[in-house]
Amino acid sequence: MKRLLSLDVLRGITVCGMILVNNAGGSVSYAPLRHSVWNGLTPCDLVFPFFLFMVGISTYISLRKFDFRSSHEVVKKIFRRTFLIILIGLGIEWFGYACKGEFFPIDTLRIPGVLQRIGLCYGIVSLMVIYIRHKYLPWIAGGLLVVYSILLLVGNGYACDDTNILAVVDRSIFGEAHLYKKSPIDPEGLMATLSAVAHTLIGFLCGKLLLEKIPVSQRVVKLITVAAMMLAVGYILSIWMPLNKRIWSTSFVFVTCGWGSLLLALLMYVIDVKEVNKGWTFFLVFGMNPLFLYVLSEVVAIAFSQWGIRKAIYEGILVVFTDPYFASLIYALLFCSLMCITGYILHRKKIYIKI
Repeated sequence: MKRLLSLDVLRGITVCGMILVNNAGGSVSYAPLRHSVWNGLTPCDLVFPFFLFMVGISTYISLRKFDFRSSHEVVKKIFRRTFLIILIGLGIEWFGYACKGEFFPIDTLRIPGVLQRIGLCYGIVSLMVIYIRHKYLPWIAGGLLVVYSILLLVGNGYACDDTNILAVVDRSIFGEAHLYKKSPIDPEGLMATLSAVAHTLIGFLCGKLLLEKIPVSQRVVKLITVAAMMLAVGYILSIWMPLNKRIWSTSFVFVTCGWGSLLLALLMYVIDVKEVNKGWTFFLVFGMNPLFLYVLSEVVAIAFSQWGIRKAIYEGILVVFTDPYFASLIYALLFCSLMCITGYILHRKKIYIKI
């Protein structure tokens, strides 16, 4: 079956977005690059869920080669990749301390994180799909979301304070010193992994739809239909269960998976049906080495911040563009371009770094 270029482009758009969002120049971020303070949905709130959605699709594609059968080789690969992703996430946290001269931050190292959530979701979903019949997966995803919704409703899960069940569970398991410091709710906390796993399962099921042996145009129509259904369900649920990235609410899962499916359908139509496959190089280079470029961006960002490079560049931009918000955007774009150049060099040399 012909490779869908649109998948690589969407993966690249997502990674590029993650890098942009995480790298404001000064103390302020350009408005569209800010997360919602609590309830609500901004453009940058879509970035991480899109990536998790793509993890689900990629899981389908990678395990399809093994016919979704369990074997020593497959299980070993899943565990190896899961632990490597989690360890890299912890390593990035450690690097921030190491740059300050703290090489053993055992008492304060944050344990949850973006890569840690990605690793857990990948590992759990991968084991599910090789041991559980696929016809049960939609029911499992739905069941996880129902259970999680009930836990939020009975556990004060929509309160942005220390009484929130998510905060209570994280403090009891990790200890307050090992959690996110800027909010009482850790945005990558443990309990929210329930809905994040369901989110990844939805991506997996969409991956199954994408690789059906029917014309691409028909797959696009199916994907648009699924997207419309998820968006309708998500926005209706948001009346009672607000859209909230920090707690990864059920409505947030449906809405972000819906928008992700819709964007993917649009890209498939343009790139794979109409064959408008030129002009996507910027995003394609991110999509070919997504995890590596994201990790590199985090490491470089920490180094730039600790060594004063970010401040120097940002102040230089302010000389030309005096608006701090616009200067922050320019810095983020320049930083993203630096990662793009790195990715382009790797792509030209056909170097694709996988875990």
